[in-house]
Amino acid sequence: MAEESDLEKTESPSPRKLEKAREEGQVPQSRELSAFMVLMASGGAIWMLGDGFAVTLTEMLRAGLRFDHRLATDPGVLMNKTMHQLGDTIFGLAPLLLVIVAAALAGPLVLHGWIFNTKALTPQFSRINPLSGLKRMVSVDSLSELVKSLAKVSLLGLIAGWVMWKALDALFALGLHSVEDGAREMAHLLVKAFLVISAGMLFVVLLDVPYQLWRYYTKLKMTREEIRQEVKESEGDPHVKARIRSMQREVARRRMMSEIPTADVVVTNPTHYAVALKYSEGTMRAPRVVAKGADLLAARIREEAGKHHVPILEAPPLARALYRHTELEQEIPVALYTAVAEVLAYVYQLKRYQSSGGERPQAPADLPVPPELDPVTA
Repeated sequence: MAEESDLEKTESPSPRKLEKAREEGQVPQSRELSAFMVLMASGGAIWMLGDGFAVTLTEMLRAGLRFDHRLATDPGVLMNKTMHQLGDTIFGLAPLLLVIVAAALAGPLVLHGWIFNTKALTPQFSRINPLSGLKRMVSVDSLSELVKSLAKVSLLGLIAGWVMWKALDALFALGLHSVEDGAREMAHLLVKAFLVISAGMLFVVLLDVPYQLWRYYTKLKMTREEIRQEVKESEGDPHVKARIRSMQREVARRRMMSEIPTADVVVTNPTHYAVALKYSEGTMRAPRVVAKGADLLAARIREEAGKHHVPILEAPPLARALYRHTELEQEIPVALYTAVAEVLAYVYQLKRYQSSGGERPQAPADLPVPPELDPVTA
């Protein structure tokens, strides 16, 4: 029973499998969402274009119905008129077509974002295999799509029939109005029908999108054995582990370097070690180490401190003790309180001298660092 359970796809897809499926072009899709967005964008564009769009279409219709006797005798005139009308048609419908294309592209982006994959364009002989095509036609997915399409058509058909039934008297009364009044009444009926049908489409979309997402993640579900194998492959590859450790070190290094401008002082060896200290009275119980490094990293810390005018003090025993016995974002050891207090007092005096002038303070020497904390003397 345990083996059967391990082979059943009961586990949610891992991020790695989702990313792999995305790379292969397998993403959730909803035709109903795309159709709804195209419908709404088209209606909105026609409403915004308004009278100008109607005038353009009217002029195009008049130009197409206008007869010129030269058309019957000169083929060149026919060709020129055809090309001219084609250009006018493209130019007149261009705003609406652009909106429709944008809406058609925006529909998939809402569900899965931007994706470009050429695998769908790769020739596959299985697509022209009659047996494979027949199998797809009678599959569960095809039957569910058929049922969904029939339900959608039935729902929208009922809505359209209900709208027509409610507007039946108004439609018969159109012949009693003048042309202008009849056109306005017809436009009012069309807008009402558009809004009601759009509401029906929105209902379909609200049902279809969650269903498509559920169906997509259900297809990608994994067995427990697949998850164990994936974890084994990810953790067992030394290159992957080394890459992860390298990325973690780089992120930690960047975060550490970003803290240097906020430090109060950088204590150096002077070349082998560099430790940046920060103390905020009232918020910190004791000074903390915000950055530390050796050799090349120590040089980078000194360089960054110099850029932001952070005081640098050469105190080799204290720098070695801080580097060896303190971690990042950790308070200094109690045994180094006195030495660090002298350093901070010097830093505050130096800042006062730089802002107000006076006698330059002397850098502290022979700081009280316990011998057992200094790696050289320990």
